[in-house]
Amino acid sequence: MRSFLRLGLLSAIAALVIGATSLPVYAATTDYVALGDSYSSGTGTRDYYDEDCERSNQAYASQLAEQNGYDLNLAACKGAKIPDVRNNQLSQLSDSTDLVTMSIGGNDSNWGNVVTSCAKPWPWRCWDDIDTATEFIKNELPGQLDGIYSEVSNAAPNAHVVIVGYPALFNGESCNIVLRISAEEQERLNEAAVLLSETIGSVAEQHGFSYVDALEPFDGHATCDDEEWVNGLSWPVGESFHPNALGHDSYTELVNGML
Repeated sequence: MRSFLRLGLLSAIAALVIGATSLPVYAATTDYVALGDSYSSGTGTRDYYDEDCERSNQAYASQLAEQNGYDLNLAACKGAKIPDVRNNQLSQLSDSTDLVTMSIGGNDSNWGNVVTSCAKPWPWRCWDDIDTATEFIKNELPGQLDGIYSEVSNAAPNAHVVIVGYPALFNGESCNIVLRISAEEQERLNEAAVLLSETIGSVAEQHGFSYVDALEPFDGHATCDDEEWVNGLSWPVGESFHPNALGHDSYTELVNGML
């Protein structure tokens, strides 16, 4: 009888041990690194916890982390170009990185200075500046993007990578007496923005990355639209032509849809 009881007790203990080892193992918090330029750091939201890089809690990366419980490293910084990502941001990636988002390429094409040139008063025209940026986007940017995307893949081989594109900024109207960008210039700037977006998206897809195209979602929410998701000419000037808080809300929704 005692042997039977002892055997029953040992069987029960064994069952508990086996059951414990078969319990589900839950993954640790998602390791999320946000790379890139001012469109990722949060410039334009006017609320920064890091003034040097203009990193914001309203940036889409910060919102994604808060909504989904991600462990965020917001490495993106205003003014960043591809070499800046390579030299200053890639070191934040590792084998344990689960998610990477990045916007890059706008500053490399000198986009901010092109818009500034177009904003100069008549009779200044910015056709040559737009042409120069367009030629760079066509001929130089694809190779540079291919290089940095490969480096991201190598530095974070297990990560889901989401590349975030840029919107078109203008709707053809002039609603600011100081900002004198003609309807023709706005049209050509938008055409260059479409080319930039398509180029970034094409190279991203070649690398198997997800791509967030902002052109259609931001249509109807450009500068001078009734509900702007992009700042027009602003003070400080660095806030100009960047997504505002509403714009980053939209980016958050778009990126969430990729995850």
